[in-house]
Amino acid sequence: MNIVLKLGGSLMDNITEIVNHVIEYINTTPDKMKSVVIVPGGGIFADCVRDISKKYHISNDASHWIAIASMEQYAYYIIDKTGLESIDTLSELYSGITVLKPYQYLKNNDELPHGWNVTSDTIGAWIAKKLDASFIKVTDVDGIFKEQSLVSEINASDIDKIGQSCTDKYMPEFLKDNRMNCYIVNGYHPERIIAALRNKPVTGTYIKGNI
Repeated sequence: MNIVLKLGGSLMDNITEIVNHVIEYINTTPDKMKSVVIVPGGGIFADCVRDISKKYHISNDASHWIAIASMEQYAYYIIDKTGLESIDTLSELYSGITVLKPYQYLKNNDELPHGWNVTSDTIGAWIAKKLDASFIKVTDVDGIFKEQSLVSEINASDIDKIGQSCTDKYMPEFLKDNRMNCYIVNGYHPERIIAALRNKPVTGTYIKGNI
């Protein structure tokens, strides 16, 4: 079983603790999974791209690739803080946990729309599809909220009815079109990531695209 963890850039301060929890879990359950691939968010690096894109009127196409390059910057940050190995292709996966440096792989497999509706969230889901992997989005909030209450489970097709969400705008559509599910969990509670890895009940939001 392969698993894709999309780690949000908002978790920079806590990244070492998060990864150490995942490593400990993997080391104690070696026969239950093949590999865990971390897809980095963009974080403060992508925020800079957004600001520059607006200020200098950069095209969606150029902004798309600069933003993906910012994901790679965050990948180097994660690698530096955790000592994890990195990969830049999906053709050979290692057992255990690795960090994807996504730029070159996406340049070689340019299948997603270009624009700010498609961010590292959708890219993480797309990578999970490529690997036939489970997909977990790890962020700094508990999940999707409706009228200030946490939504524990929701169909991907219903997310746009809520309005503002902690996912990018395209990810729910991608999950629905590809019949994929997704956990959203708060990385500041690493035990929730482990519960999601175990496919156990967890405080968070479970998005159902495979309905």
